[in-house]
Amino acid sequence: MTQALVIHAPHNLQVEQRDVPALQAGEVRVRVEAGGICGSDLHYYHHGGFGAVRIKHPMILGHEIAGRIAEKAPDVSDLAIGDVVAVNPGLACGHCSQCLAGRANHCTDMRFYGSAMRDPHIDGAFRQDLVCKARQCVKAVHKTPAELALSEPFAVALHAVRRAGALMGKRILVTGAGPIGTLVAVAARLNGAREVIVTDILAEPLAIALKAGADRVIDSREFPEALAGLGRSIDVLIECSGNEQALRGALDLMAPCGTIVQLGLGDDVTLPQSRIVTGELSWVGSFRFREEFALAVDLIDSGKADLGALVTQRFALSDAGKAFDLASNRREAMKVLLEF
Repeated sequence: MTQALVIHAPHNLQVEQRDVPALQAGEVRVRVEAGGICGSDLHYYHHGGFGAVRIKHPMILGHEIAGRIAEKAPDVSDLAIGDVVAVNPGLACGHCSQCLAGRANHCTDMRFYGSAMRDPHIDGAFRQDLVCKARQCVKAVHKTPAELALSEPFAVALHAVRRAGALMGKRILVTGAGPIGTLVAVAARLNGAREVIVTDILAEPLAIALKAGADRVIDSREFPEALAGLGRSIDVLIECSGNEQALRGALDLMAPCGTIVQLGLGDDVTLPQSRIVTGELSWVGSFRFREEFALAVDLIDSGKADLGALVTQRFALSDAGKAFDLASNRREAMKVLLEF
């Protein structure tokens, strides 16, 4: 048996005992040591889901985790007992048309940890022992599981930057200084951006974004003139807030033929067609990640990406309720980790 964090309804989290399945061919058992609380976890915690996705039965939460190999099937040869690994939470089928086209993030039979999109739901990884496919594990050598727990959100950021195209020498605007926006700023710098500017309406997350590597931060509510002062100089906008006002305001800052990457999720928005047409702006979406997960692990493990500034608090699994409440407060927390 293993302890797992199960959500039953909004604000109803329980630590429960769950069976640990026997290993099948190609599988390993990971002793989970750290897990990051994500925005989607918070949606389940506060609202029981998001949009049309709702919890219909109890579900284990969590998908940002790392730990150590505790057991492996006899046919697993590339991992050893004790190896530190980050676990890719998305298990694509590998044979649908999207997988065969190299777009595993659009797999038609995706099984993603801690997701109520399917019924029965796919249980998540906030548990002490996780049995998964060996191919989901990416080995690290230098960093701890707590540091590697940010691999999944960093992969999301790397994919968004990739969707933006070449960033060498370009001026980048990131709207929304949450964990994803801050990680996008880090990823943009690693990809050669000349200047990375991050905006938000709260000073506290902006301070962390600046510490993490943004060149400049702007509180758009307190200093709207600083935002307007950018003129039409932004080559790439990566929108991470899901807020219509942030998106529309940033459109006026776009240089001709600029690129907008929509990463944040929110309600439907209305956009000025004339601005997009006359500015020849490209607007693309970014969803999850592909091979960027392994790259995220390598960048963290090598020290090329120092994400330590994002982790603001850590809690034991038994204090998960407190952890989720604090993670919901953007003034006091950026990335909250659970320790197993």
